Amino acid sequence: MIQNVGNHLRRSDPQPAAPCAHAPWKVPPEPSDLSSDAASSGRASLIFQAQPASVLALLTLGGVLDLHIRLSHQPGLSSVFSSRSARKSASRTEKDGGAMAAGEGYRNPTEVQMSQLVLPCHTNQRGELSVGQLLKWIDTAACLSAERHAGCPCVTASMDDIYFEHTISVGQVVNIKAKVNRAFNSSMEVGIQVASEDLCSEKQWSVCKALATFVAHRELSRVKLKPIAPRTEEEKTEHSVAAERRRLRLVYADTIKDLLANCVIQDDLESRDCSHTVPAEKTRVESVELVLPPHANHQGNTFGGQIMAWMENVATIAASRLCRAHPTLKAIEMFHFRGPSQVGDRLVLKAIVNNTFKHSMEVGVCVEAYRQEAETHRRHINSAFMTFVVLDADDQPQTLPWIRPQPGDGERRYREASARKKIRLDRQYIVSCKQAEMPLSVPWDPSNQVYLSYNNVSSLKMLVAKDDWVLSSETNQIRLYTLEEDKFLAFHLEMLVHVDATQAFLLLSDLCRRPEWDKHCRSVELVQQVDEDDAIYHIISPALGGDTKPQDFVVLASRRKPCDNGDPYVIALRSVTLPTHRETPEYRRGETICSGFCFWREGDQLTKVSYYNQATPGFLNYVTTNVAGLSSEFYTTFKACEQFLLDNRNDLAPSLQTL
Repeated sequence: MIQNVGNHLRRSDPQPAAPCAHAPWKVPPEPSDLSSDAASSGRASLIFQAQPASVLALLTLGGVLDLHIRLSHQPGLSSVFSSRSARKSASRTEKDGGAMAAGEGYRNPTEVQMSQLVLPCHTNQRGELSVGQLLKWIDTAACLSAERHAGCPCVTASMDDIYFEHTISVGQVVNIKAKVNRAFNSSMEVGIQVASEDLCSEKQWSVCKALATFVAHRELSRVKLKPIAPRTEEEKTEHSVAAERRRLRLVYADTIKDLLANCVIQDDLESRDCSHTVPAEKTRVESVELVLPPHANHQGNTFGGQIMAWMENVATIAASRLCRAHPTLKAIEMFHFRGPSQVGDRLVLKAIVNNTFKHSMEVGVCVEAYRQEAETHRRHINSAFMTFVVLDADDQPQTLPWIRPQPGDGERRYREASARKKIRLDRQYIVSCKQAEMPLSVPWDPSNQVYLSYNNVSSLKMLVAKDDWVLSSETNQIRLYTLEEDKFLAFHLEMLVHVDATQAFLLLSDLCRRPEWDKHCRSVELVQQVDEDDAIYHIISPALGGDTKPQDFVVLASRRKPCDNGDPYVIALRSVTLPTHRETPEYRRGETICSGFCFWREGDQLTKVSYYNQATPGFLNYVTTNVAGLSSEFYTTFKACEQFLLDNRNDLAPSLQTL
């Protein structure tokens, strides 16, 4: 359709436009086939020569991807569809010293931008953009980004938690940016940012962020995706942390099972006032959808975004039956697509309110598919849990009636909803919050150990990926780097050691041996071996500087093996609090918010060993003394670490075979 419009706009004399055929999208030509401007920038663009009055007609097309319009009477006018964020990205790249031509800037080759004008047909009963419609656009943009990298069809495998910060009104513009953060064997993580724009006031605000997993699929051959090569600090951070997020997704189901099995879920069913409760069965919704060609993607499978939109629809109906009002969707919990469906399938969508929490409610949705009416077996396609609130005129959440579950499965869903709420809060607090908002020590709880471990490793990886490290000094082939930001000072020591990376990783993973080389550790006690990769230690350190009391630390040590070639081995450390190891008058409690080791294999029996530490207030004076060159303890300690590795590199030969 756009191709036909473009042909019409290239005519020298304006003519009435012919009806457009709804042809499928075609792959843009290679940059060498485009105009010289487009070819030099490495971007596939559609360049139209248009009359000013003809531009308005293109707005009716809804969203556009990388669509540049050149006005014949105003040659200096920039594209009406180019985003401010693209220009900011270009200026940041030039500031960083990238060798770019004038007017050009670096752009991730997998990045896809979509802009959609919200029309009345896209809105709900409140005149706001339907979340179901937004999910379709999100899934489309993410799929296009995944396929741009894979070069073949891709399907949605999962979607992480989505928290909706703002609603979007009719007449506003939705700007969606999607890019591949990291590619694994046949799957890839796609990061999506959604913002809305008011065309009248030019105000923009963030709506939500999402992370989707897509799987590349070919009919006759197995797909092996090419790796992503991150260039900017943001890309390096997302690429590094994506491996940890993947680990989190793989253990997600087990995390819920363990919580339900090991924790007592409290409820107040017996104490609730039954006169103000709503039977859960009154909220039950069942709806069937016939999958037609418009609902399918270019592979013939049901479009993942369409399924999500149908799920949001039945969930909204169930929530409305409880509150007798128009609810607002605030969050969607992480979910996985269990299998595909095709054109001709019947999809049965079931929804029910599982539990209410004074100002919010959880609605569970299940999707099943069958082919023929006579079939008795139905395929489980997907399940999701959505959180709704009801807002008053001041956008404040209203108090909701209590739910009365049915005995049996209803009570089970009721208690599981409480467990999922706890997990949502853990993820939102521990995983999603900024590092500056985290306390120095976080309480250790077996029910949130997965997320504490994730935060521990991802915080170190984000520190490593920073671009602003400055070489402060170098002594005896040991380099000291510093990083100064608004709220913290960090340092980083680096050396090359003639030891295998796996050996170095295993030797330094055992913190109980740290007193053998680190004079800052007087003793180390293993408090709890959480699992194969995580352990909690109690460390006693001698007094530093003018302190009269020795320090003690309670730290979580999380270790990770490389996810792919080029990834480092990681040992991440951060403080936690334990009820069994409270602060005592004998010691001054020390804390570490982010520290640890990374090991890169540089060659046969050659490893780059790096130690990172984000200085806490109690440790800052000692750090600055070493950074300023008034003390050499950093170097002597790291040199002792090197000698420890060399002396013990042959101790672990049998255990290396297990890695």
